[in-house]
Amino acid sequence: MNQNPTAPLAGVTVVALEQAVSAPMCTRTLADFGARVIKVENPKGGDFARDYDDVVNGMAAHFVWVNRGKESVTLDLKSQDGIDLLHRLLDGADVLVSNLAPGATARLGLSPDDLAQRHPDLIATLIDGFGAGGPLSHKRAYDLLVQAESGVCAVTGRPGEPAKPGPPVADVTSGLYAALSIMALLYSRKGGAGPAPAVSISLFDTMTEMMGYHLTYARHSGSDQEPLGMSSPAVAPYGAYATGDGQTVVLGTTNDREWQRFAREILLRADLADDPRFRTNSERVRNRAVLDAEIGAWCARHDLAFIQKTADAAAIGNSRYNLASEVLEHPQLAARGRWREIDTPNGAIPALLPPPVIDGFDPPMGAVPGLGEHTDRVLADAGLSRNEIAELRARGALGPVRPGGPE
Repeated sequence: MNQNPTAPLAGVTVVALEQAVSAPMCTRTLADFGARVIKVENPKGGDFARDYDDVVNGMAAHFVWVNRGKESVTLDLKSQDGIDLLHRLLDGADVLVSNLAPGATARLGLSPDDLAQRHPDLIATLIDGFGAGGPLSHKRAYDLLVQAESGVCAVTGRPGEPAKPGPPVADVTSGLYAALSIMALLYSRKGGAGPAPAVSISLFDTMTEMMGYHLTYARHSGSDQEPLGMSSPAVAPYGAYATGDGQTVVLGTTNDREWQRFAREILLRADLADDPRFRTNSERVRNRAVLDAEIGAWCARHDLAFIQKTADAAAIGNSRYNLASEVLEHPQLAARGRWREIDTPNGAIPALLPPPVIDGFDPPMGAVPGLGEHTDRVLADAGLSRNEIAELRARGALGPVRPGGPE
């Protein structure tokens, strides 16, 4: 696989035992920074996210989102040959990332203690649901389940109508925390010796961290805040309002000075600016319903363009409520060249560049791999001959030859 030798993670090799979103997001992030990512998949179907749907030229939207820039290798890890080959790959790797079901890595002989003995320089990274040592540690944990358990759903939606945030935030944030941890350890390894420490990231720990404000408020106030839909319990005014031309504008303030500008320069309501019910943020939060009614009535008399122009002139935060289909054509993405084409087994598709913009570095934006597409090449890089690879395939340790391989 072609790699940019000047990429931040050039020369770093990652082996991934991954599925769904959390670990794939971690390793895609590492690939975006130039790491080589070898994705080890079950020959019988591979990562189950490959089959979530078929909307992307016959491929699943989840899979193409978080799996670009990787090499897919099919190994039967239920066979001794497959396990031996995995260890051969780990001999040449810097990082192992896994998010298999509870206990699966230990059953494969890949517990942190096992890896420390056999691969002492390997940064072993395990993403799981609830972390080790607790009453829920044995449970399977999907994004929705963890969001419900950690209280996220209780602060999302509306009173009596809890909701899951649309994006899989437990998976994504856990994957990003894992990538951050790996980068920190790769950096620290430059100046030290000794075995690499293992990393454990649990979705539950990540989500309780994301709940920091709400947990702090509940502990010190003795009460739970109710969800407010497209608003925040912490500040007011802050929310979505229908406009006179049938759209939705989102307006927000974060301090008392902004509220004064909002009232005097946008609403042209000195009476609201001077009203003791709205003088401080705490008072505005307590009187949110009255304030929202006033703002809503004003927005209903004006179109979106006028509201946003007026808010911009007063230096008040504002945005347009967009559907996903509208974001595809968003002028901010187009003007900044945020879309690129990437290759897939079924043709090129558009994909967004990763969020970090680093001077002098263009993210590789590698292809989405077909199942087992790179098996032969990766094993050849590990020192196996064509005959050895063919023999292992005949014994069932490898998946069948896929389009694009052997190479």
